[in-house]
Amino acid sequence: MAGITVNQTEDRKKTKFARPIRYTVSILLCLLSLFPFYVLFINSTLESNIIKQGIHLIPGSFWAANYEKLTNKTDVVSTVSVWEAMLNSLIITVPATILQIYFASLTAYALTVYRFKHRNLAWGFIYAIMMIPTQVSIVGLIKVCSVTNMYGTYWPLIIPAIAAPTTVYFMKQYMESSFSLEIVEAARIDGSNEFRTFNTIAIPLLKPAMATQAIFGFVASWNNLYTPSILLATEQDKRTMPMFVEALKANDKQRDFGEIYMGLFISVIPIMIAYFLLSKYIVSGVALGGVKE
Repeated sequence: MAGITVNQTEDRKKTKFARPIRYTVSILLCLLSLFPFYVLFINSTLESNIIKQGIHLIPGSFWAANYEKLTNKTDVVSTVSVWEAMLNSLIITVPATILQIYFASLTAYALTVYRFKHRNLAWGFIYAIMMIPTQVSIVGLIKVCSVTNMYGTYWPLIIPAIAAPTTVYFMKQYMESSFSLEIVEAARIDGSNEFRTFNTIAIPLLKPAMATQAIFGFVASWNNLYTPSILLATEQDKRTMPMFVEALKANDKQRDFGEIYMGLFISVIPIMIAYFLLSKYIVSGVALGGVKE
């Protein structure tokens, strides 16, 4: 008994000594992660000539001037304004993220729950698709858009989100480690059909993983510049927020860094909102897992 007491005392001392170190490291990493956003905000309040001089940590007084110049910017980015570009990005990003998360979860659910013939072949095919970059498939996508008369519309940027192999891979790995198949069997015994089981039982259990992938999917779709710049090249009024900011940066003769940073700051706001709305599901899922353990 005395030996156990001594060991417990030593463990408490180690924990007491290690806790401040963990907190210090966590705080430093948090500050390091937030520092680029802080510099982004500071630069949005400074004049272009001041920004060129180097990094500044104190806000300036040009926030309103930079915002006014940005909102009145029509010569570089044609007829689209910053808020119209923001709306165009939301029109693409929100439904694309919803479709990506739902159908990827549905696919991962089928691969995890059902034991059908050629199941491993289907999973291997999805796994192989992950290795094909967007630049390789863009030619085929343009051809399909031309044949279906969808070139210059939002649909080619929304519909392909249904097939998201990376999200399927993450959801399948999560389900294999955290999803109980006994719950599905119990639902079947109670007479629940497959879609009802997935929508009412599986989805609530998958919320932490779905929230995580929703954040990644939202950020990826929101920051996507390559595909929209090709498919929407002829539609000036449908330019997205990344295309808007890129047009500001491309104007090297009249480049205003205060204006550019203001555009970047505005473009980051929806990403922050999405993160704060979805992060609570991640935290609750981690806490639930800790209780189970």
